[in-house]
Amino acid sequence: MNDKPKKLLDQVRDTIREKQYSIHTERAYVNWIKRYILFHKTEQGSVRHPKEMGSAEITAFITYLAVEKNVAASTQNQALSALLFLYHEVLELDPGPVAAVRAKRPKRLPIVLTKEEALTVIAALTGVNQLVVKLIFGSGLRLIECLRLRVQDLDFDYRQISVRDDTGEIDRVTMLPASLTQPLREHLQRVWMRHRRDLEAGHGDVYLPAALERKYLDANRDWGWQYVFPACSLSKDPRSGKRRRHHLGQSSPQRAVRKAAQLAGIAKPIGCLTLRHSFAVHLLESGYDVRTVQELLGHKDVKTTMIYTHLVNQGGLAVRSPLD
Repeated sequence: MNDKPKKLLDQVRDTIREKQYSIHTERAYVNWIKRYILFHKTEQGSVRHPKEMGSAEITAFITYLAVEKNVAASTQNQALSALLFLYHEVLELDPGPVAAVRAKRPKRLPIVLTKEEALTVIAALTGVNQLVVKLIFGSGLRLIECLRLRVQDLDFDYRQISVRDDTGEIDRVTMLPASLTQPLREHLQRVWMRHRRDLEAGHGDVYLPAALERKYLDANRDWGWQYVFPACSLSKDPRSGKRRRHHLGQSSPQRAVRKAAQLAGIAKPIGCLTLRHSFAVHLLESGYDVRTVQELLGHKDVKTTMIYTHLVNQGGLAVRSPLD
């Protein structure tokens, strides 16, 4: 029996998984905690355990990121969240009052595309990437939400999409564009054939959040739980170590959108998120109320959705220029 205590970073990973945080959060938090420890390495090269440090060291590290590294506000806040998680949730210690305050994100209006620009970008795409971007623009999904869709999340009869949170539970429902019904059915036929080949080869299971995997035994091999947009090849699950077919990565659609914008001659710096912003603005321009748009986008606070009203009400849409 091995009574050797776990290393600190392994304790961090265990706590994150108990709380069912995403793998992306796990990687980010572990990275920041590691950087925090190395930042306070002594001149002799030895490292100090976080238990030996506290608010002063946290403040010094966050200040270093803000002043010396000039990181973005979101990055600074993520680093602070990681360190507070370490002390409060893993070490169960109060580090004391932290002088470093959470950085305020600069208020910038999101970049949006006209309907013509959006359709031009989509027309310059092909294959799975085009289908992904059509769903983002047509349903208001975030890119990661789109890639995490399971087959059972698509309801063709009611033309709606169920969007799941990090625990695998249904978080909200949004529209499924009628024009995507046939393309998605044809796409799923190809995915079904690949899934059958995976099953025959002894694979075919996908990742399920821990709670769902315990509740629905062997559900990870069922057709309904398969990803709508699976990856091209099997890969090793970073947590379980199993070889599985994960969902398509985020980099492929992002690169495709940027390239399509260049081909279309659109000078705006756009990405997949731009198509989601455009979805919201076009609904508001069509007369839908803010609360409806809020529900479709999955915003917890209506204030987040209200930023799109500034885009609807600016320029020639509301005020006539004296020059005109």
